[in-house]
Amino acid sequence: MQLVGVDIGGTFTDLVGLRDGEIVTGKTSTVVDDPAKGVANCLEDAGTDLRAVEVFLHGSTIAINTVLERKGARAALLTTEGFRDVYAIGRSNRPEGFNLEFTRPKPLVARHLSFEVAERLNSKGEVLTALDVDAVQALAGQLTEDGVEAIAICFLHSHANPAHEQRAAKILAAACPDIFVTQSSDILREYREYERMSTTALNAYVGPRVRNYLDRLDGHLEAGKFAGQVQIMRSNGGTMSLDQARTEPVSMMESGPVAGMIGAGHLASILGFDQCIGFDMGGTTAKTSMFRDGQAAIHEDYYIGGYASGQPLQLPVVDIIEIGAGGGSIAWVDARGGIHVGPESAGADPGPACYGKGGADPVVTDADLVLGRLNGARFLSGRMGLERALAERAVAEKIAEPLGLSVADAALGIARITDNAMSLSVRAVSVARGSDPRECAMIAFGGAGPLHALSIARDISIPTVVIPQYPGNFSALGMLLAPWRQDFVRTFVAELADVSEDAAADVMAELATTAEAKLASESIAIEAAEFQFAADLRYVGQEHTIPINFAGADHLTAGGSENLRANFDAAHNTRYGHAAPNERIQLANIRLTVTVARGGADAAEWLAAPFSASDAQPEESRDVIFGDPGQPRAARILWRPGLAAGTEVDGPAVIEEPNSTTLLYPGDHMRISEHGHMIIDVGQG
Repeated sequence: MQLVGVDIGGTFTDLVGLRDGEIVTGKTSTVVDDPAKGVANCLEDAGTDLRAVEVFLHGSTIAINTVLERKGARAALLTTEGFRDVYAIGRSNRPEGFNLEFTRPKPLVARHLSFEVAERLNSKGEVLTALDVDAVQALAGQLTEDGVEAIAICFLHSHANPAHEQRAAKILAAACPDIFVTQSSDILREYREYERMSTTALNAYVGPRVRNYLDRLDGHLEAGKFAGQVQIMRSNGGTMSLDQARTEPVSMMESGPVAGMIGAGHLASILGFDQCIGFDMGGTTAKTSMFRDGQAAIHEDYYIGGYASGQPLQLPVVDIIEIGAGGGSIAWVDARGGIHVGPESAGADPGPACYGKGGADPVVTDADLVLGRLNGARFLSGRMGLERALAERAVAEKIAEPLGLSVADAALGIARITDNAMSLSVRAVSVARGSDPRECAMIAFGGAGPLHALSIARDISIPTVVIPQYPGNFSALGMLLAPWRQDFVRTFVAELADVSEDAAADVMAELATTAEAKLASESIAIEAAEFQFAADLRYVGQEHTIPINFAGADHLTAGGSENLRANFDAAHNTRYGHAAPNERIQLANIRLTVTVARGGADAAEWLAAPFSASDAQPEESRDVIFGDPGQPRAARILWRPGLAAGTEVDGPAVIEEPNSTTLLYPGDHMRISEHGHMIIDVGQG
């Protein structure tokens, strides 16, 4: 098996391997207390011989869950004298002006663990006050006394000159070898003190827990005599080495969710869709992202926990909207009799009531089973049977009886509330980003995605839905398509009309030298890498920027290239709905993205390969509730692996497969493409 990708979700751990051009899959319950054990179980389930694996790719939600659950390390912060409260003060904006219960982001580092030291650089990186080395040395003893597990070092203007941070980090690492030390200049060489400090604090906060997990995972791979390369998914849609993930775990915040979106982008290109919405619904959350020409949007202003009160993360992240609506999301009734779904999830243990593991709360999966949309006997190819009686009891006791509803009405209400919530997230990445859903296709995956995709598509008039092969394992498959990727940035503030070509060339050369050193450290040939520079541009007076690709320093000079300006105006119009071609443009940062395409067997070739059906099963029929609980519809029940290319099916129908189920509503029309992917024309009935 040349390539293996393993994705840890909140409910299931998924595996996809590529062996001699053939796909191998595995799916097991996530082990919440020890995710590495869940990975081991999944490898065993798929019959993986680690000695034959060349590249092991991995994505996990452990970093972001550590932040959301606030289960990170006891972290400290070291900053420039007089600036200890920058992290707590944040920005002066109030995102929810009419919310009387609005709260600002709560720092991950307590104020009494925020320390100052005498040192000062100006904005050019020139030393104004030397670092007080003795004070840093004295701090080491206090950190140990306070039980600190990690420390973030973020000095003023260290993005321009990291010397003081590097000296302080070296002192603390030597004096406190058990403390996880991280410095902002290693994570982010970009201005904006608050966001840079928050990003560094995030890295320190999750560092010990993520490092311990990666060490356990590495130990398991070594025990299996794995001698290949380990690559960890990054939030930017690429991968990094295991060693880098140990020191920069903040880069894997959206490690798991982005992989499926990378796969969706490849599939969109194969099928010829210019604009596409990726929709991933798993057991805990639902994720959506927007693609243009097969490429996902990358944003540098991301907030863990939402813009209003989340933790700012100033690193490149695939633009994903994530909400707490998955197959395991718990349905509940508030004091006023309103039904809610999520964000709390039943997870893998005890899971939905229908799992029979002791869960008493009704979840979305229970509702789907009550509605006849799921086949309890075929769940996970029959390896995990679902008990409908337990699902009905949970829905009845917690929803139907308190509200005086029938069980079917309550179950339908749960499904509709979930679909409406996910429709809003799809709007957030399409309409809110300047795209019309009526001109987009949706690629739906995840264990629960195909079951709910057609309802969402109807709601916002998406005309076409694609269900790829192996939708329940698609995020793991996406890892096999992800390139090695590194992003480098330097702040460079100037009006485009005043940019010095020599100064810009110097910054570009510095970035290129840093990138080449990184490639060399991982034994990657420079010739195999693709270098792409981008300029962070904005109209003069604006705060936020849009990165626009360019080739050489001469494209930034003499008032700016006409193409560069035109591309920025067009990107601004797409994102914000307007442009100002007569306004002056300012350059804020110069970026360099380095990618290395994955060599060897290519999963993209498998996605586009001719499909051959197998494992044919006889057609069945079952009553399914679509709209009126009192009038269920007789639906065709088909087994997807046995449907040959060219097969066409009209709804109502339920198309079942080992790790997922697709629900076709009356009026929907499905055909199997030559590649084995389901292309569905959404009906309007």
